[in-house]
Amino acid sequence: MLSISSLTHIYANGTRALDDVSLEIPRGMFGLLGPNGAGKSTLMRTIATLQSPTSGSIKFGDIDVIKEPELLRRTLGYLPQDFGVYPRVSAYDMLDHMAVLKGVTGRKERKDTVETLLNQVNLWGVRKKAIAGFSGGMRQRFGIAQALIGNPQLIIVDEPTAGLDPEERNRFLNLLAEIGENVVVILSTHIVEDVADLCPRMAVLAGGRIQKEGAPLELIDSLKGRVWRTTIEKEHLEDYRAKYEVISTRLFAGRTVIHVLSDNSPGTAFEPVSGNLEDVYFSTLSASRRVELAA
Repeated sequence: MLSISSLTHIYANGTRALDDVSLEIPRGMFGLLGPNGAGKSTLMRTIATLQSPTSGSIKFGDIDVIKEPELLRRTLGYLPQDFGVYPRVSAYDMLDHMAVLKGVTGRKERKDTVETLLNQVNLWGVRKKAIAGFSGGMRQRFGIAQALIGNPQLIIVDEPTAGLDPEERNRFLNLLAEIGENVVVILSTHIVEDVADLCPRMAVLAGGRIQKEGAPLELIDSLKGRVWRTTIEKEHLEDYRAKYEVISTRLFAGRTVIHVLSDNSPGTAFEPVSGNLEDVYFSTLSASRRVELAA
């Protein structure tokens, strides 16, 4: 169990990136959803002991993460948003080097570790290829391989599927699902589908605060009977925004489809729709923005 309590981080310029964040994250996949600038990467970096918070506490089992960062690092696997490697080095040699850095010093143990991981992430066939020639998805799978060195019990992946094509995204998510059966895996992303496909628990972070937390199906059920849809001309969108709580918009056949949040029917032009996790996400962001504007 990862326990985060009253975590706040204020940068030197006064930006409050995290504001009293508290979470209990059990074993399995946990989704952290939020827009760019929400504070997700700051939270991930803080959990990964790459920066210290202004206040608050983090505990992973018996480890006090802030006071004992070295203990946490021994059981941590981390795939940051920007994962850099030496591009001209082969996948095998790079993973072997990283295993040394993580303390796997025995030659046979390291060989077994590297070969097992390359097979696990389906990169054995390209183990001698320079990482510079890898596709985005292959690079991300290599990133997971390095994060798994040492059998970590806490794994953090930050925006792992951004920029991947659908086939690579599915392959990567299937890999994460396998890994997440026995350890704590935090999936930080702004892509709703990633969380919907993988995570039995999730939270929405916006403006540095946890806005909503729970099981995706329960959060979806909380919107039952409250999401309505209609199709309008694009030039009328601002009029609808002024009159209704528009939580999302998308173009379809040259017109604009809007979803509105309302306890009762907004009018005969609207039809009820079954809410999904995207509606949960957008309605949460809408409520967060209203609070910010009112402050």
